[in-house]
Amino acid sequence: MKLIIQIPCFNEEGSLPQTVKDLPKEIAGIDIIETLIIDDGSTDKTIEIAKSLGVNHIVRQTRNKGLAYGFKAGIDACLRLGADIIVNTDADNQYQGSDILKLVQPILNGESDIVVGARPIQKIEHFSAKKKKLQHIGSLVVRMASGTDIPDAPSGFRAYSRHAAMKINVINEYTYTLETIIQAGHRRDAISSVEIGTNPETRKSRLFKSIASYVSRSSITIIRAFMMYKPLLFFLSIGLVFLLAGTLIGVRFLFFLFAGEGDGHIQSLVLASLLITIGYQTILISLQSDLISANRKILEDVQFHLKRMEYDGVKIQEAKQDHE
Repeated sequence: MKLIIQIPCFNEEGSLPQTVKDLPKEIAGIDIIETLIIDDGSTDKTIEIAKSLGVNHIVRQTRNKGLAYGFKAGIDACLRLGADIIVNTDADNQYQGSDILKLVQPILNGESDIVVGARPIQKIEHFSAKKKKLQHIGSLVVRMASGTDIPDAPSGFRAYSRHAAMKINVINEYTYTLETIIQAGHRRDAISSVEIGTNPETRKSRLFKSIASYVSRSSITIIRAFMMYKPLLFFLSIGLVFLLAGTLIGVRFLFFLFAGEGDGHIQSLVLASLLITIGYQTILISLQSDLISANRKILEDVQFHLKRMEYDGVKIQEAKQDHE
């Protein structure tokens, strides 16, 4: 059983040594533990420090491409390197390395394919009251959209089984945390969470410039993911709202028409016709989107099997070479 701990990095020369130092060296049930750094175009000495720390693998991006891209590059590299379990943690030492044992245990026990570390949000001192509230609301919305019970959706401290990692498809350009939970929920993957601890803040978050930016981008991510996985419900709900509004206004116009006052309410007739037309077209879009969603599920299944052939083929080849 091989575990690879991947750490996305962007100018982390100050915090990386402590982060790597805190990683576990041995875990019962794990034969090999390796570390992998995804350097996202760092301009400081992150690479040199990683090498001096004995990091096993380094994936280097020539320019900064963002957290989501780095996460995907790391998952791809870990799978090619034969990882049976992949743990993602942050280079700013936000998460306690000793809690990796908690993350991988449900996977080792065959209970989960994805495990998310749930931070004690209310006890984190450097989180403002507003941020704590937004974290709570955001996680609640993700639970509703995904059908899961993950209490800390934005947490990047996660463990994936090899099987689950092959299913990951990140479309969002900024972060992977919310989207992947919604995906896993709609795929009915075995996803769970464990309580973890956190370390004192070493630097401010670089993912979002402000609370407003965080809220807007997170909202777009959630809505986009929900549209992808529940398009019929999403567009049908919108279409029915327009259809109902148009029908009510149309009934109102008919009431005045039969009362002999229809001439003064032509605007209502125009508005009702417009709303009913929009509603009807949106319902048609919902049906088309549902067909597209069905095709996407087939393509995801094909992609998964292609990944198994590619990644497991590499793993089998390496095992043969080691045996020889």
